[in-house]
Amino acid sequence: MLRKLVPASLCLLVGLMAVANTGCFPVAGPSLGLLSIPIPVSPYYQEMAEDEFRVDERYSRVPILGPLSAGGPAVALDPPSDEEVMYAFERARPQQGGVPFLHEKQINNVKIIKEKIADYVDPPRFIPLIGPAQLHHAHYKCTVYFSEKTIIGWPVPHTLHDEEAAEVIYIDHNHFHMVGNVSGGSNTNYR
Repeated sequence: MLRKLVPASLCLLVGLMAVANTGCFPVAGPSLGLLSIPIPVSPYYQEMAEDEFRVDERYSRVPILGPLSAGGPAVALDPPSDEEVMYAFERARPQQGGVPFLHEKQINNVKIIKEKIADYVDPPRFIPLIGPAQLHHAHYKCTVYFSEKTIIGWPVPHTLHDEEAAEVIYIDHNHFHMVGNVSGGSNTNYR
């Protein structure tokens, strides 16, 4: 009986060592214990975090530009990009979140028209953390023409087509211009 017990216990010991040395639980060294097991994250929360980061990185910051030249035109920066317009369109008219085979919406044949409706500069004033500056306003009217297809699967399956749908979105682009003799220090572009 001892002859059968020794090889079985050795096999069990080798198997436990192999399992303990693989994956998330190391035998020696620092360990997080149960916290080292990865927890799955829903794609909804991952996409929400990525969208929030993209918006903060691209559109939530107000740039500070150099002073306006005397007598020169005070023209705004670039008009809104198509991505920015479609992001604002998605916030105004959400497309995500439909129930597959029960209620879905599709947007096709998108055409975007951008018009500048206002471009003006405020008088100089003192802005905390910036100093004397002027706020430059640029307002755009963006009209999105598209065809919308709504698929309804219950209680009576049918499809609705709107070939001439349109949505008007207003986007503001604001940025600061420094005023006067600009001296931002050694780490800035203004010297």
